[in-house]
Amino acid sequence: MFDVFDQVLQVGFFAAMVRVAAPLLLATLGEMFSERAGVLNLGIEGIMLLGAMTGFAAAYFTGNLWWGITAAIVTGLVFGALMGLLTVTLGLSQHVSGLGVTMLCSGLAFYGYRLVFGQPSQPPNVEPFPTLALPVLSDIPILGPVLFDHYLIVYIAFGLVPLSAFVLFRTPWGLALRTVGENPLAAAGAGVSVAWKRYQALMISGGLFGLAGTYFSLAQFNAFTFGLISGRGWVCIALVVLGRWDPWRVALAALLFAAVDALQLRLQSSGVIDLPYQVFLMMPFLVTVFAMAVVARSARAPAALLVPYRKEER
Repeated sequence: MFDVFDQVLQVGFFAAMVRVAAPLLLATLGEMFSERAGVLNLGIEGIMLLGAMTGFAAAYFTGNLWWGITAAIVTGLVFGALMGLLTVTLGLSQHVSGLGVTMLCSGLAFYGYRLVFGQPSQPPNVEPFPTLALPVLSDIPILGPVLFDHYLIVYIAFGLVPLSAFVLFRTPWGLALRTVGENPLAAAGAGVSVAWKRYQALMISGGLFGLAGTYFSLAQFNAFTFGLISGRGWVCIALVVLGRWDPWRVALAALLFAAVDALQLRLQSSGVIDLPYQVFLMMPFLVTVFAMAVVARSARAPAALLVPYRKEER
């Protein structure tokens, strides 16, 4: 037991927790915007994977990581709009549409990678994003390495938390979005275009999914593999519920999952506990399910979530 505490009470553990939380936070914030508008975007897993692939391919052939980021975000915007076409314009089942988008994006990612790179014996890679130590702040004992010596995308992810809270709860746009997710009839009566607002939310979510996916291929692993996302998209859907559709709570939920994930990685590498590696891999998911069972039972989803809006039925 003391050996486990030794693994946790280290600066490196907390720094790893922040890095692991960044892509989860990006994707969870994206899902939160979508669900706040009344649409469950189950395309998250596939869009993250396709964003990771297109971002990696663009960075590989241009030699510019920012072109990779741009390609991943554009990919997410396109498939967020596709999700809007299926669920908002056509009014199809959000569950079926989301799973369809995930399968489509996953297939495109696998096919596109094989088409572009073939089956090389040595997987191609790119020079990853370097860490960016913030002047002065990174020199603070303990807090400096934990909070202020990371990839730029990590700072962007955590910077989006207060920005999302401000936009969602302190602006007319955020009020309109939340009204669309709670009572689309009232929103339409106030002159808000329900369809357009849901399209906006889905495209925002798609863009953040793409950015989250490319974090793995351009920062964490600097390569693309088919198991890159490994169910993290589905975890983010649970984290939205665990965070009760609030940006600050969502950030805490992402950090909880990241802490357990970082812990299991350190326990595997240290050999402190002699267990099959599959047990360690399950730990973050089991903790998330347990937290959902304890905390999320009292969570109240947006009232119009999963409910299609049809203008002619007003």
